[in-house]
Amino acid sequence: MDAQTTTPHRAVIEHLVRKAVYAKLGKPAPKTVAAPNPLLVNISARHCHLSPEAVEALFGKGHELTPMKWLYQDGQYAAKETVTLVGPRKRVIGNLRILGPCRPLNQVELAYTDAISLGFEIPLRPSGDIDGTPGCMLMGPNGFFEMEQGVIRALRHVHMHPEDAEFYSVKHKDYMKLKIGGPCGISLDEMLVRVDESFKLEVHIDTDEGNACDLKPNTLCELVK
Repeated sequence: MDAQTTTPHRAVIEHLVRKAVYAKLGKPAPKTVAAPNPLLVNISARHCHLSPEAVEALFGKGHELTPMKWLYQDGQYAAKETVTLVGPRKRVIGNLRILGPCRPLNQVELAYTDAISLGFEIPLRPSGDIDGTPGCMLMGPNGFFEMEQGVIRALRHVHMHPEDAEFYSVKHKDYMKLKIGGPCGISLDEMLVRVDESFKLEVHIDTDEGNACDLKPNTLCELVK
């Protein structure tokens, strides 16, 4: 695909180095170090997932999304394409990034701060659970696409491979806590566990949550059952 599939992520390298250091010292490693895989906590900024039909309506017949940046989860990417979201009070958010590849359903994920500025009342939902949610209008270079539903605040969640789930003694759709250190350290409860063979260990929180704890790349984080 590209270098993203062959070059280890910085978090993976750091995790392996820490393991090696503790092993050489003959000391028991802390739980975060002893885990089979590194824990990566990322802020998921507002974005949308679109169906092929929506992409064609917004960008023209036959248009396909163009990868701009590959994400940590294999096969997922931030596309070069963006859209403008028109809220119920005619307020807009421009340059709303599309994440690929295309999905069967259309979904917009916002933080509560985004929703307030647009005039939305959005529910907190797991990704894909869009029944009864508000819709919106999207605008692209080729036209408009009206979503009848699908605007949510995504429930904070952690992606896990089955070996991670075994290590943390959890299963798919369980809930955990995330402890975030630093000067603005907080504990985030109700962290949805999503388990799949294709997943790497990664937590997704939104911009409101990330800003509240001043999350940095080197902030110490810990998953707790």
